[in-house]
Amino acid sequence: MASGIKDKVAIIGMGCSRFGERWDCGAEHLMLEAFDECLADAGIEKAQIEAAWLGLCYQEQSLGKSSISLSQSLRLPNVPVTRVENLCATGTEALRGAAYAVASGACDIALAMGVEKLKDTGFGGLPARTMGTFEDLWFPGVSAPGSFAQLASAYAHKHNIPMDQLREAMAHVSWKSHENGALNPKAHLKNRITKEKVLNAPMISYPLGLFDCCGVSDGAACAIVTTPEMAKKIGRAANLVSIKALQLAVSNGAEMFYDEWDGSHAMTAELASKRAYSEAGITDPKRQLDMVEVHDCFSITELVTMEDLGLSAPGQACQDITAGVYDRDGALPCNVDGGLKCFGHPLGATGLRMVYEIYQQLHGRTGERQLDDPTLGLTHNLGGFPNRNVCSISIVGLYE
Repeated sequence: MASGIKDKVAIIGMGCSRFGERWDCGAEHLMLEAFDECLADAGIEKAQIEAAWLGLCYQEQSLGKSSISLSQSLRLPNVPVTRVENLCATGTEALRGAAYAVASGACDIALAMGVEKLKDTGFGGLPARTMGTFEDLWFPGVSAPGSFAQLASAYAHKHNIPMDQLREAMAHVSWKSHENGALNPKAHLKNRITKEKVLNAPMISYPLGLFDCCGVSDGAACAIVTTPEMAKKIGRAANLVSIKALQLAVSNGAEMFYDEWDGSHAMTAELASKRAYSEAGITDPKRQLDMVEVHDCFSITELVTMEDLGLSAPGQACQDITAGVYDRDGALPCNVDGGLKCFGHPLGATGLRMVYEIYQQLHGRTGERQLDDPTLGLTHNLGGFPNRNVCSISIVGLYE
């Protein structure tokens, strides 16, 4: 019977470009920026990479559909390259491909790369798609802020939480992201703000104001993975970081039937996290995890995710957030790098960027935002809307 990939895959190198409005370079340069750091960190030769996975969401705006762009940009040694896409969870999907290849024995060393170059399109948010049959049927007038605003309203209604109280908690989430992002030299946004500024900002889609929404960034992140045995052979045994779990849950449409789902949370996040905890052997995530990186595309998403992951009791996330449980100096720090809100959100790179932060924290390399001796972290990478989405969960920690 399948037992998962716990401790079967080690991460020996990671890299991440600076996120932001990178008018100075193209997607190829962003990938090279991340790869140079990753390869140096891994301490191997490029010729030792045997396969690669490229995560890219909006190929029309970034690189094109082909995987050749990764091979040519990095001058890879004519190895297989697979391009993957899974909405905003694309980065974790690339890592999943590389990790599964190593765990299966198909190759010894693999590369996972995620990239997105969107700011050149001129759009403040995600680029618009050309209308067609699919969009006319499924996306008539739907926007990401509008969809997640409905999530906020449904959550408040279900748990009988006054909207003012919910907005206070959401403001704390955004304030925390800016506090953390200010300490991150690679972050897109590094400005500190007050909670009052969040609450008084222009409304985008009630109850989501301007600072409740993440922007879109240019950026790339990557990882080189191998087996623990191979890592030891190449001299990477000390403080080895391994993947404890990698799980994916994809909506099957049940949310839109309105028979079980009440609109107040993401069903896939709850399912994927339970599978990941089982794979990793985690029975008490709130105590066993040292940090989490979650998909805070909107402040309400981070709030609701705390309950979907079993870290806050149902209806208690507001109290936990305002009490500082998820602050950098709290019991379970969340998004200590600034999250999507401030580190940035290049769709194809985001999932790998989350793992990058945990990896760096485990190695004690994060400077002012460094946590005290973390050993285990979780990433939550969500793509799509609350009623139709994909959720990827990875759990990464020191090799046992």
